[in-house]
Amino acid sequence: FRLALIQLHVSAVKSDNLQRACGLVREASAKGAKVVALPECFNSPYGTQYFKEYAEKIPGESTQKLSEVARECSIYLVGGRSIPEEDGGKLYNTCTVFGPDGAMLAKHRKVHLFDINIPGKIEFKESETLSPGNSFSVFDTPYCKVGLGICYDMRFAEMAQVYGQKGCQLLIYPGAFNMTTGPAHWELLQRGRAVDNQVYVATVSPARDEKASYVAWGHSTVVNPWGEVIAKAGAEETVVYTDIDLNKLTEVRQQIPILSQKRCDLYGIETKK
Repeated sequence: FRLALIQLHVSAVKSDNLQRACGLVREASAKGAKVVALPECFNSPYGTQYFKEYAEKIPGESTQKLSEVARECSIYLVGGRSIPEEDGGKLYNTCTVFGPDGAMLAKHRKVHLFDINIPGKIEFKESETLSPGNSFSVFDTPYCKVGLGICYDMRFAEMAQVYGQKGCQLLIYPGAFNMTTGPAHWELLQRGRAVDNQVYVATVSPARDEKASYVAWGHSTVVNPWGEVIAKAGAEETVVYTDIDLNKLTEVRQQIPILSQKRCDLYGIETKK
């Protein structure tokens, strides 16, 4: 099946972001994409100072638009971190997924909040405004089962392993790595998660805006179960297409059967919820 990653240039005007995102979703569908993903924080600038101002409830304006375009195009639409979600007085970094009938199939709240301090380069604390999610998020398609994470979630190998144990063959991470962590770890982490679990890994970033307060690395990418980069964007707004070949996944698992060779008598991943 064809996967499309929309590397959107995000402005400060929510309505413009929504309109352009929906237009690119339609374009991707017209080119045969069956699963389409938007980047983290596609409808607002990324930054703790923006989250409260742009927050919406779910369902709300942005998710309604996503539902409508998914139904119109008859696709599976991964809504990036469509919005900072407001719920019960708390804010969450939330990704919604809609099916071909427009129904919401999953709602993933970012589990690991991005609190880092690299002296002289970047300091960022999502926990100043956001609360963490507390659940794994998986949805089914006719093609395969898909696991969801958001950006910083990708650094936690245990989470990807849980998705592998749940039968996921594709992991999608809407993300916005920055100009320090992007060149160092963006591709490395994707390839690691793909090889460790013998799955496809797709990451979808906003396009780079050098004038923004938080500059995203871009380079939306798809990695196959052998750890090969099979599609990759640059820094500009674009749509990345790739055909996901599940026969390739089966071949890799047969050639190097790590999933059946794990020493479950010695170690394992335990989920709490």
